[in-house]
Amino acid sequence: MSAPLAERLRPQTLDDIVGQRHLLAEGRPLRNILQSGELPNMVFYGPAGVGKTTLAGMIAKTTDRLLVKLNGTTAGTADIKEAVAKLDTLLAPNGILLYLDEIQYFNKKQQQTLLEYLENGAVTLIASTTENPYFYVYNAILSRSTVFEFKSVTPEDLLPAVERGFAHMRAERKEEILLEEGVVAYIAQACGGDVRKAMNAVELGVLAAPLAERKRTVTLEAARELTQRSAMRYDRAGDEHYDIVSAYQKSMRGSDTDAALHYLARLLEAGDMPSAIRRLVVTACEDVGLAYPQILPIVKAAVDIAQMVGLPEAQIPLADAVILVCSAPKSNSGVSAVSAAWGDVKRGKSGPVPRNLQNVHYDGEGSPEQGQNYRYAHSYPNHWVAQQYLPDALLGTRYYEYGDNKNEQAFKAYWDKIKKNP
Repeated sequence: MSAPLAERLRPQTLDDIVGQRHLLAEGRPLRNILQSGELPNMVFYGPAGVGKTTLAGMIAKTTDRLLVKLNGTTAGTADIKEAVAKLDTLLAPNGILLYLDEIQYFNKKQQQTLLEYLENGAVTLIASTTENPYFYVYNAILSRSTVFEFKSVTPEDLLPAVERGFAHMRAERKEEILLEEGVVAYIAQACGGDVRKAMNAVELGVLAAPLAERKRTVTLEAARELTQRSAMRYDRAGDEHYDIVSAYQKSMRGSDTDAALHYLARLLEAGDMPSAIRRLVVTACEDVGLAYPQILPIVKAAVDIAQMVGLPEAQIPLADAVILVCSAPKSNSGVSAVSAAWGDVKRGKSGPVPRNLQNVHYDGEGSPEQGQNYRYAHSYPNHWVAQQYLPDALLGTRYYEYGDNKNEQAFKAYWDKIKKNP
């Protein structure tokens, strides 16, 4: 069985790698390191199919080191020891380059074992991960490594790779392969920045096309069927999840309706309605809040309807609510106020509750202070009376500042008038 097209077309030089110009273009940091002849421990962080394994293989060849490939999902401590045993043998006269894919699956003990062999420099580590290494990689390894972030390949960078894939298939199969207009652009766009997926789509497109008189035609319809949902880079436990929900919430906060709807659609397409709902409700409270307090029951009603009808119909009330949140005036005065108050509490800045607010039932005959002296606000004009509410240690502290929206400014004008003329 022949290797996949992505393997058969694996780049052989740095300039052949698709994308990653921010790392590998002339003068960029990683290229300079590789050309220096000195090889540090490195962590390659980024999505699948963007060249991490390919680059590790190239580095091994250029440094004349023995490349040992391990995968964190299947390898263990014994595999590391077996690899290290090749040191100082004819197999590894110049040392070992250990490429550990999916290092996030190594537990702390396994990573500590690996650390022991990095100390003397005989083993150089290139670890790759699709997850944020600062969360998943042992700090002692990170402190001895340089982290390089790989990006999803842009459709523009993928275009020549897709064309090269079809050209290779023509030469390899000695067949005429015709492409309907738009096939190359669609594959480059629809594969979510994953070169491997794009090459798989090219190969499947050719194999699925009927052969007649040594000629095949890859249709746009076939390309769509073979690449459907490929652009959805999404893992509810991974970085992409947090990137999408973050962009979703920030787009609503920034009142960009189109962007918010885009990220809502991505969440719903991935079946993650709970995250879409949670961030929608939070944004209504945090970013609209007192500028339009009526939004809270409206959003809650939309969420209830969405949960009642389920997908796909749930997209309609959720979209209505997202558009409303984007269109509403914004105020973060509420969250700013409670954050400041909570900050003081965490720092221990508090104090006893003023006596007039305490739940005092009986002072005792010997108490020097008799009576609670609480003033019931509704017994005074305008239902307000001046008295101490904050603890002594916080007298004069202000947490809440009225927002500059029409609603809060109306409240401010009302209370300024009442409190100046009690």
